[in-house]
Amino acid sequence: MTNRSFAHLSDGALLRDLAAHVARHRTSTATLIAYLAEVDARKLYRPAGYPSMRAFCVEQLGMSEDSAYKRIQAARAVHEIDALVSALADGRLNLSGVCLLAAHLTPENAAELLDEAAGKSKSAIAQLLARRFPSSEMLPMVEALPEPSRQLAPGQVESSAPERMEAPAPAPPFKIAPIAPERFTLQVTISQSAHDFLRSAQALLSHQIPNGDLGKVLERALELAVQQLEKRKFAQTERPRPARQSSNPRTIPAHIRRAVRERDGNQCTFVSEGGRRCSATSRLEFDHVDPVARGGDATVESVRLLCRAHNQYEAERTYGAEFMARKRQEARAAAAERAAAEARKAAAQEKAQEVIPWLRRLGISAIQARQAAERCESIPNASLEDRVRLALSCFGPRTPARGRVVSTSAGFGL
Repeated sequence: MTNRSFAHLSDGALLRDLAAHVARHRTSTATLIAYLAEVDARKLYRPAGYPSMRAFCVEQLGMSEDSAYKRIQAARAVHEIDALVSALADGRLNLSGVCLLAAHLTPENAAELLDEAAGKSKSAIAQLLARRFPSSEMLPMVEALPEPSRQLAPGQVESSAPERMEAPAPAPPFKIAPIAPERFTLQVTISQSAHDFLRSAQALLSHQIPNGDLGKVLERALELAVQQLEKRKFAQTERPRPARQSSNPRTIPAHIRRAVRERDGNQCTFVSEGGRRCSATSRLEFDHVDPVARGGDATVESVRLLCRAHNQYEAERTYGAEFMARKRQEARAAAAERAAAEARKAAAQEKAQEVIPWLRRLGISAIQARQAAERCESIPNASLEDRVRLALSCFGPRTPARGRVVSTSAGFGL
């Protein structure tokens, strides 16, 4: 079809047909978003051999990165607020408007907010949200993920994120563009600490890179970082140690991790029924083909690389989705309790530190004062005087203080 296909149409007919096509496009867009929401909720990208909904949209459906991101964001909003589908279909909201509203919509405010946003442009909706939900700072672009201290077979349930729907990847805060064969430009915003690290690396590499070329400095720094990360993740080393077997059946020995990584090519090994191998090379985890809970052990033949999505998918196929959901909930609850306990401990330690200056005034050494203050962590809610008395009790009824004797029953002037 070319522009000449419409040459015979009158101006009125052309505008009428255009309006009809726009209406159909709105309806088809709303339907597409609803389908994507259901596919995402069921995680059907996993059995199809994709590690994420984004990969499915880009590689399977042929969407661009930007188009996939926007439609997935809208789909996840639609999954929570059904009214968005009709708002998209009848033109009250466009796709960009839905994406702006997504972070602020709740079942309680949806009706009111959708009515207020109806018919408004993207910039007008942005102003509406700024008025309704004022913010003094930008939302974080990157979310930190916990890093395990050692590589375990992912038969144990981690609590890092809920599994109902994969969290949408944030819009990347950087831009990489090819400008020539094997040459790229990189535009990125960095923090003050990253800037300081970059300048330090530039200085430390000044003998190897006298002109301070940031591109070469960055390449060298990334080379060193990759070596360290490969050593931690895959036990990569030029001088491997003799193989040692751990008493923990979930621990994957270093020599097995190296062999599995080389065999699997640093890529997820999940293969769909249609024969498609997952292309994921990030968030890879070592997995027992035969689960540890069912007697599986760690050998090169019985361990494989899976991405996080397919590791969870295989666990659900083995143990059932409800069982895994319950285990994840239990793990999240345990993690929350650990965090609360650590917060209580930190608060108690902070309160205990208040005792140290008073002990020092009585001539007690800094080391002894710190040791005595630790006893006060058991009574963080007691008065300062009671905490000082408890700390002094570890020195006996009388305490030497700079050549004089101080009774622990003396008043502290608190």
